[in-house]
Amino acid sequence: MALQDFLYACTQMAHNFGAVAVTAGAIFALWPARQSPAVLRQLAWLVLIGWALQAISGATLGAISYAFQGRLPDIHGIASAALFLKMACAASGFFLAAIYLRFAAGWSTQGVNAAWSCLAALAVIALSAAAFLRWFS
Repeated sequence: MALQDFLYACTQMAHNFGAVAVTAGAIFALWPARQSPAVLRQLAWLVLIGWALQAISGATLGAISYAFQGRLPDIHGIASAALFLKMACAASGFFLAAIYLRFAAGWSTQGVNAAWSCLAALAVIALSAAAFLRWFS
């Protein structure tokens, strides 16, 4: 059990750093002042990597359970809905950050602000869903 707990802890640590990256990166892009395009591009990379880390570490948590217990974690109801919501946020956030990196140079200020507002909202929703997933599983 010690190896399983160690792997869970390490993976959870990576998951937590991904959550910080997607949340802080998006919020910093919007506040306290509008950032330069160069800084926004760096933040978009941080957010993109953070969402990838969220997805990979989330899947790894399930894989650890399967490897050590022969099954995925038993979740249902609210926890299942929260997990689905987190997965949808991760996929949406990853793709929006990638689209931003590819096309934002030609976007209006309103378009850039809308993208960052959406990325911030996705991060907050995912963090909120994480609380429900943890509590109801």
